[in-house]
Amino acid sequence: MPESKRLKTLVSWSTGKDSAWMLHRLQQDASIEVVGLLTTFNAAFDRVAMHGTRRVLAEAQARAAGLPLWDVPLPWPCSNTEYECRMAAVMERARGAGVTQVAFGDLFLEEIRRYRVEKMAGTGVTPIFPLWGRAADTAALAQTMQAAGLKAVLVSVDPKQLEPRFAGRVWDASLLAELPSSVDPCGEKGEFHTFCFAGPCFHEAIQYKVGEVIERDGFWFADVLPAV
Repeated sequence: MPESKRLKTLVSWSTGKDSAWMLHRLQQDASIEVVGLLTTFNAAFDRVAMHGTRRVLAEAQARAAGLPLWDVPLPWPCSNTEYECRMAAVMERARGAGVTQVAFGDLFLEEIRRYRVEKMAGTGVTPIFPLWGRAADTAALAQTMQAAGLKAVLVSVDPKQLEPRFAGRVWDASLLAELPSSVDPCGEKGEFHTFCFAGPCFHEAIQYKVGEVIERDGFWFADVLPAV
């Protein structure tokens, strides 16, 4: 397809495995031109919001993917109103750059998808959901990801749903086998979040090491650092 006809697309980038798999899927679509990775950062700590990934590692992922990082700084604490205001501003910037759609890695949570669709209505940028499916599909999806060489490490765990000992573990077949039946294999219900360090969307793996594991704000976080 001619370059001018391809749909300029931003990828909502959490630094986790679902974002990475979505990027891989989009890279295979001849109708799409991925133009950047859109990431929100906690400005007070310079870490990715929710996942707690250090900026330097998000930047390493962007280099490995060969894409610019579109960073959105968020204050801490950040109200929902302020979050929506900042996201609206970046959508205006995206539209000005010719971006026509933003891809989200949501798997099956209807309320989250509905929220994104509602908030992007009228922005001139369309939300798309390349991985959308059913809750019953995520076990097979996890196996497909891993078989394709996608590798990730658990960077945060909700102890109300999963034991803290899983923080810092590699998301692999042995971990999937240990998960309680109540836990989604992809952590879609917030049981855990990941940092993707290798996969088919990257030109090279990101070298990392796991630092201390701490409890903060009711969650357990594994501090992942650059290996060098």
